[in-house]
Amino acid sequence: MTAPPATDLPLGGPVDTTPRPLPARIPHRGRSVTLEPLAVRHAAELWDAAQADRLGTGWTYLGYGPFPDAEAMRRHVASFAAQHDPMAWAIRPHVSGTVSGWLTLMEIQPANAAIELGHIWFAPALQRSRAATEAMFLLMRHAMDDLGYRRLVWKCNALNAPSRRAAERLGFRFEGELRAHMVVKGRRRDTAFYAMLAEEWPAQRDLIAAWLDDANWDHAQRPRRPLRGPG
Repeated sequence: MTAPPATDLPLGGPVDTTPRPLPARIPHRGRSVTLEPLAVRHAAELWDAAQADRLGTGWTYLGYGPFPDAEAMRRHVASFAAQHDPMAWAIRPHVSGTVSGWLTLMEIQPANAAIELGHIWFAPALQRSRAATEAMFLLMRHAMDDLGYRRLVWKCNALNAPSRRAAERLGFRFEGELRAHMVVKGRRRDTAFYAMLAEEWPAQRDLIAAWLDDANWDHAQRPRRPLRGPG
């Protein structure tokens, strides 16, 4: 690598420039949930899980959905499952045994060691559950520990308050907003950016792992202590 010319101008610190590996289509199993590489075979279960969201509010901030029928859901899942970026996983909570959501790793940049956790959709039965948190944690851990990425990104519609709370709870740090960043379903979207860096990850990983540990859950399956980010 050619050294930059000597100057008095400030520069960022040197980094390991080794390209990070691409994620693989492999399952990830936790205490309360298993992530399975998304496939067409999941479409019927996902359609059934979506029916509990009668008003379709879970799709408000996504660029797709709600779907008018099971066939439309199947076509979307088939298209989604065929892509490598985003790379999608179906979420199967152990308590129900039924697939009830999906999430992805996306905007994968091996040369920059940057990757995003996104396209998160949870059916009502999965929302605000231990399994939902663990599903996100499994991919966060895969990206940062298994693959060695340096920057993990979370971005969302700036008006999506639940997504912003989830990012902060998981330990992502707010970086700012891009105004009029996108058009989604015919409406302006300002995008809020959050990220977690490699040096911030170990402490937050340990906090999430402790929250997920069986010792933190009482007989009624309620957490004994909350999960909070660094803020």
